[in-house]
Parts: sequence; structure tokens; C-alpha cells
Amino acid sequence: MKRTFAALLATVGTAGLLAGAALAQEGEPIVIGIPVGLSGANSVVAPSVVQSAELAVEEINAQGGVLGRPLELKIADDASGAAGAQAAFDSLVFDSKVDAIITMEVSSARNAGLPIVEEGNVPYIYSSFYEGRSCSPNLFVNGWVPEQQVPPVVDQFMAAGAKKFFLVGSDYAFGRGMLEFTRKYVTDNGGEIVGEEYLPLESSDWTAIISNLRASGAEALISSTSGGAPNVTLIKQLRAAGIDLPYGNLAVDEGTAATLGADSAGIIISASYVTGIDSAENKTFLEAMQAKFGADLRTPNDLSVPQYEAIWLYKAAVEKAGSTETAAVLAALPEVSFTGPRGTIAMSKQHHAPMTMYLGEIQADGSVKVVSSFKDVDPGEQCPDL
Repeated sequence: MKRTFAALLATVGTAGLLAGAALAQEGEPIVIGIPVGLSGANSVVAPSVVQSAELAVEEINAQGGVLGRPLELKIADDASGAAGAQAAFDSLVFDSKVDAIITMEVSSARNAGLPIVEEGNVPYIYSSFYEGRSCSPNLFVNGWVPEQQVPPVVDQFMAAGAKKFFLVGSDYAFGRGMLEFTRKYVTDNGGEIVGEEYLPLESSDWTAIISNLRASGAEALISSTSGGAPNVTLIKQLRAAGIDLPYGNLAVDEGTAATLGADSAGIIISASYVTGIDSAENKTFLEAMQAKFGADLRTPNDLSVPQYEAIWLYKAAVEKAGSTETAAVLAALPEVSFTGPRGTIAMSKQHHAPMTMYLGEIQADGSVKVVSSFKDVDPGEQCPDL
């Protein structure tokens, strides 16, 4: 029977999701909480994140679970924002008493949820790319940060002769944090910022900003919006306005690009995952996703694949610790690794992960043509005091 995202939305508020029920392990389930934007800006990408989590749990339970206990997912809608995240985290941590939080969220939701995670003292793996430097003993990150993602894009444009850059972002922590790094990297390398403008996260009319971009004399455009609806509206309005500057998008994922079709063609991205990675692990992952979800499959992407790998990393940490006890798991997390679709991931550098990055150009069908790759890119100084 096909499982639709609408059906998921109808059920997550009550019992959560239990994967791998066909295999009965002994012991109480280990419950992983996933607060995620089922509504709001992240609703474009949340379905793929949920699917990746479901596959990871199904595979782990089919192998006997973790320490002989099954994994269970408890999903809550954070509404892609701070207020929703506070409610979702509070429910998961204090009412459902989850053993860990593993999720992709907008930065405002992460920042709102982190104090609740610390108060409840549960491990938190943040599986999203983000603006960097979010530090807590309870927090680990397996997505990229600006030091890993921005330089390949800027270097590509500068090599082609661009010196004048226009920056566009959503007005929240990710948008401003990514472009702060971009601005410094451009100017440190001899470029010039001829415009930098932001739109509130909940807004969708980019007309005034596009007009200023057109008048700026920019030779390249770089945007950093929320990885959902704001990204879609910006790209569509840029294309409708006939903007054809070299364009680097710091937030578009492969799944969103596929939904945009020809509107996304030519956009340059820098990502830790593209579906075209030629490895046995990625091919196995893609085949398993297709077999599980069939026609309902959402394109795996740079936001959903880290979610899959994060659950396997949590499994490895619990098994190394021999327990789900928080202190033991937090001590184990920087010492374990998982080899999956993106290669070998270990959150060993100040609770962040060195990773291979891919510079790609989006094609008319939404696929990504890899231009070049950069192996084991260091995340830089993120949390030196941990």
C-alpha cells in the first residue's frame, strides 16, 4: 500500500511512527524524537527527511535493533519556527521522554529547542547544513557549515571573472550567518559586495530586491534563504524577471531543484550529497529508498541524507557506550563513524564533521552535474571550548 505524506501528517500527532515492527526485539523501544517542519517554510523538504529516518530505523530494526531493543520514531511538527519548536521539543523531551533528538530544522527552531534539550539532558544530533558555531555539550552536527560550503562557489565565479557580488538572504540566523561568511570571503579574496538584502522569512515577494539587484552592476548573485518555500519563490521570481547572472544558491537541495524543473537550470550549488555520487553505499541507499517508497519517494538530498546517517551514528554511539544513558552516548558520539551515501562521516571535529563537498550545476531536469569535488573539507573552528 502506498504511504502518502498526507497520511503521515494525519498520524504523527498521536502515536508516532514505529518502524520494523515485523521483527520483535526484547526490551523497551529506544525512542528518537524528530521535531521537523511539517508545516511552514520547511514543509517542502520535510517529507524527504521523514522518509530517510524511516528507512534508517527499518534497516536497523531488521538487523536486531540497538542493544537488542527496537528503535521507534516520534515525529512532531515544529511549524518551521521558534514558537513551534519550543512546543515540539517540550512535548518530545518532557512528555514523550525520547532518548535522543535527531533532526533537520531551520536555525531559529534549533536555537529555540536547544535550551530544552539541555534542560532535559538528551543527545541532539542536528542533521542540517547551517550557519555554524552553535555549541553545546548535548549538540552534534553532521551537516556542512560555511567554511565547507561557500569557498567553492565564490572561487568558481571569481575564476570566471566575477568580482562584483550581490547577496540575497532570508532574514534569520541561517540567511544572515551564511552571507556574513560569504561577504568576508569575497572581500578577503579581492571581490566587492555591491548589494546585500534580506526578506523576512514569512514573506514571498522579492520584487524590490530583484529591482535593486538589476541596478547594482553585480556580476554574480549568491543567495542564502530558508531551504524551502522562500527558496522556491526567489528562484521563480528571478527567472520571471529575466535575471541570468551567474547564480550560486547556498540552500537549494536536489529535491527542491527537481520540483522547479527548468527554473533551476544553471544554478551553482555546493553540497555534501548529490544523488549522482558513484559509490556502492549510495547506490544501495537509493535502491532501498526506491524499494520502500516507490512512487511516493521524495528525491534524497543534502537535507535528508544526513538524517539517515545521523540515526546510524546514534546507533553506533549507543552500542559503543553500551547504554542510552546521555553522558555515555555524548562521550561516544565523537569517537564513532558511519560509512553511508556521503562516504564516512564522523562528528569528531568540535562536534562537527569533516566531509567531502561537491560543486555542482543544476540541470534542466533538476539533476546535478558535478563540476568538481573536495575531499575531507575541515569545518574549521566551530566549538573550540567544548
